[in-house]
Amino acid sequence: MSFSAWLELLASGLITGGIYALVALGLNLQYGLMRILNIAHGEFLMVGAYLTWMVQTSFGLSPLWMVPVSFGLLMGLGLVLHWLCFRRLGATSPNLDIFEARGLMVSFGLMFLVQNVVSYVWGGDLRGYDFLTDPVPVGNAQFAANKLLVFALALLFSGALIALLRLTLLGKGVRALMQSPVGAQLVGIDTRRLHPLMFGVGLGLSGVAGCLLSMAYTISPSMGEPYTVTALIVITLGGFGSMGGALAGGLLLGVIEALGMHFTNPSLKALLSYVVFIGVLLLRPEGLFARKGRRA
Repeated sequence: MSFSAWLELLASGLITGGIYALVALGLNLQYGLMRILNIAHGEFLMVGAYLTWMVQTSFGLSPLWMVPVSFGLLMGLGLVLHWLCFRRLGATSPNLDIFEARGLMVSFGLMFLVQNVVSYVWGGDLRGYDFLTDPVPVGNAQFAANKLLVFALALLFSGALIALLRLTLLGKGVRALMQSPVGAQLVGIDTRRLHPLMFGVGLGLSGVAGCLLSMAYTISPSMGEPYTVTALIVITLGGFGSMGGALAGGLLLGVIEALGMHFTNPSLKALLSYVVFIGVLLLRPEGLFARKGRRA
């Protein structure tokens, strides 16, 4: 293979990995902070994608306008869902294990509810639109402009979340709750405000990921579930509760999939991911990039 071919292959993996990381960051934030394993996380990615497609095709607006709008709408929806579902579970569940089990069942219900609502409203056909499809030369290689933009925005939002958690007082509160929930509450951190806010931020990031995906790929009502599974694999790679690990794990998994599909068969994409997932669980269950005693 020539150098340009290697460059295109690695870039393709990194672009996909950037989306993986963005989706995993939102799910990792929800589980690492609140122990909510939101199986419906990918469905809200799908909602963000469909909203962007609808606005672009109906009103002719640039999908870039929908990036902050998708974040705001899905974050607001996350606040409502946390209040309606998960906050009530926390008030009625006698211990953490029961809360996690009930939260998992609720998120399964949300997954099927969102899938069926979107299928009813927009149908089950593949949807898409053209946006910045012209190739951009980089050295001897060429890349679609929309995919380069998707990668840049995915890294921007991922980096913004990590910076928020590491550099702000709000982020210190989130990290304290991840490390020691009881100790954080003893020093005055208000979980009743922080939990719904971070759940909303997680769903907002999922909406942004869906918006970005719609710029470069076709969308369907069934697109969300594979991204939820991939996000779980990425979180396992990076370590539960580790935001930097989720970013690195997403990029790594994207590159592994790109290389694996090139040298084997594209139909083996899911198999490659599961092999990585099982291997990490067996050899390094705490995650490849996790450090003991440190998160985010």
